[in-house]
Amino acid sequence: MNLLYANDRPGEYPRSWYAATAADLAPFPALEGEVRADVCVVGAGYTGLSAALHLAERGYSVVLLEAHRVGFGASGRNGGQVGSGQRLGQDELEAMVGLDDARKLWDLGEEAKALVRDLILRHDMPVSFHPGIAHACRKSSEVAHAHAYAEKLARDYGYDRIEPLDRDGIRRLIGSEAYVGGDIDRGAGHLHPLNYAIGLARACVAAGVRICERSPVTRVLHGAEPVVETAAGRVRAAQVVLAANGYLGSLEPSVAARVMPINNFILTTEPLGSLAAEVLSEPVAVADTRFVVNYWRLSEDGRLLFGGGESYGYRFPDIERTVRKPMLEVYPQLRDVRITHAWGGTLAITMNRLPCFTRVTPNILSASGYSGHGVAMATLAGRLIAEAVAGQAERFDLMTGLPQPRFPGGAALRWPMLVLAMTWYSLRDRLGI
Repeated sequence: MNLLYANDRPGEYPRSWYAATAADLAPFPALEGEVRADVCVVGAGYTGLSAALHLAERGYSVVLLEAHRVGFGASGRNGGQVGSGQRLGQDELEAMVGLDDARKLWDLGEEAKALVRDLILRHDMPVSFHPGIAHACRKSSEVAHAHAYAEKLARDYGYDRIEPLDRDGIRRLIGSEAYVGGDIDRGAGHLHPLNYAIGLARACVAAGVRICERSPVTRVLHGAEPVVETAAGRVRAAQVVLAANGYLGSLEPSVAARVMPINNFILTTEPLGSLAAEVLSEPVAVADTRFVVNYWRLSEDGRLLFGGGESYGYRFPDIERTVRKPMLEVYPQLRDVRITHAWGGTLAITMNRLPCFTRVTPNILSASGYSGHGVAMATLAGRLIAEAVAGQAERFDLMTGLPQPRFPGGAALRWPMLVLAMTWYSLRDRLGI
């Protein structure tokens, strides 16, 4: 199944609230004929847009190929959360890679957040960064761990932006009886993800990047001068960047064995009016501790954007029904509220939830598999790729050196095995284990 077309119409954004409120960006023409560039980037999500921008700012000629529209994939559909650190906690990273590299990974995570905010301001993007992400815990043991982890970050990493919350504190914040405590990370935040992608695209154009939409890549030929082919054209380049994430498909099997596409779903309510203050007393985003994570925030016009729900298979289910169920478990008072938008998207995960950076060949680089932590880290990945292309590869090589196991069974069997695992963990969620 080609996920580029399994659930979406060619060249069109999904019918999301993000697309309905997107800033203007005229379509770019498709690639036709043969062109040359210093670098060809495949995929116009955050990784590809950031890589193209940072490369152009270094003086490289860049062609950026996108199968549909800029920000079409996970970059334009996600929950918009800009989290701290890496997808794994620092205690896990210390055990995995040692104290020195764990510190470097923390610093990269902090740089990633700062880079997002800096790019928004520097390029006057049509998007605002809103501070604060709360973490809502279902069990007292999770609360104890969250509070101890906040103390560790303050003590060992000098990060004192996390405010612990007890049962009353989390209830005052999120207006729900479903959780027993948590915290707020005041150094994290959230934004309109599609408008951020559009802002990056505008910055790319201003820097001289040639963006080609409706130009799905059919083949990448390796060699001293790689060739990237589409149905109507080809790009000869000294370097190639693979930034297609969950939509990479069969373009590069060595990456596909370590990066798995999965679907996620979001709905949007009508404006809540006075109910908005009951749902969230502060304009922060929230994520909970379920394995199948629920996450939500309020839009600027007072709608609830709620993500979650389970679905096994690459075809999208009845999304409103799928997501409405966990939303009402958290907010039963919204039972009669009208749903205005419901959409799905394909992201990519790895076995250990760390992003997969790799040199496919000396002149073909890839970064993907952000496992739900991609707004900041994919943006930083673009900067690290640009550094590596320019011969300053220390930080890119730090990421390539992280353990990155293949999915059992490779690309062929990874999905059935994930379904078994997700079924087990979602059962644990329902049982409260």
